[in-house]
Amino acid sequence: MKTVIRIGSRESRLAVTQTELIKGQIEAHFPHIRVEIVTMKTTGDRILDRSLEQIGGKGLFVKELDQALRKGRVDLSVHSLKDMPMDIPEDLPILAYSKREDPRDVLIFRQGQTESISGGMIGTSSKRRRLQLERLYPDCHLQGIRGNVQTRLRKLEEEGFCATVLAAAGLKRLGMDSCIGRYFSCEEMIPAAGQGILAVQGRKDQDYSYLKGYCDRNAWMAGSAERAYVKYLDGGCSSPVAAFAEVSGDEIFIRGLYYSEATGKWLTGQIKGSAGEGTELGIALAKQLKFDCESK
Repeated sequence: MKTVIRIGSRESRLAVTQTELIKGQIEAHFPHIRVEIVTMKTTGDRILDRSLEQIGGKGLFVKELDQALRKGRVDLSVHSLKDMPMDIPEDLPILAYSKREDPRDVLIFRQGQTESISGGMIGTSSKRRRLQLERLYPDCHLQGIRGNVQTRLRKLEEEGFCATVLAAAGLKRLGMDSCIGRYFSCEEMIPAAGQGILAVQGRKDQDYSYLKGYCDRNAWMAGSAERAYVKYLDGGCSSPVAAFAEVSGDEIFIRGLYYSEATGKWLTGQIKGSAGEGTELGIALAKQLKFDCESK
């Protein structure tokens, strides 16, 4: 077993904080291993003046980290599962999922702003969030906003927004949950697939025994079901698709959202069944919602 492990991470404060969680886990169980974090700026982090669909989608958040893995510069990489593309290279498998943090989306108000934001401007670049916000706040204007947590909070104060939407998980990991103004339930705003879960990625055919016991069963089952749902619908950052699964014992409950570009119609739906069949259930729900949205 190696005595030095290098973990690749994006440069943002949140990405490093999340990688430190994995670092701490390894060092706690294997005190003889020294873990180093190697940070890098991804293409998705550098280009902030255009939407993700305009610049290439989720793959831009992992490209540089994938290259570092292949070249042996790092042994692992850590990602927010919701930011990973649906197609994972065979030579760079996902090794483990963390226990899920709070999966909900939240609303952050500008300083001095109350919950009464009628007619105001809400910042979000996510089509998934926009669709659901239009129903929740029909009289508000929605405007694109990109960047890491700190960048978005700065833009919130400087660029005329009354509120912005972020994932609760990131704010909680950063110890910034005191700034949350409103939590959206997973029924009123279905999260992105994988939201709140960290994914650990490595190289094929390597010894990763130091990760033994880290992978959370419920997160793996839920995350796999959610990603199967989105993958069937060919969804990513540019597609207004959402999925959230909850595992309770041997059962799984999956909630999904699908928007049809062809009809302009969107629907939500749900399905329940055996947790061991989560992937199949996710695909079944995707098929049903797609049919319901696109049938005349």
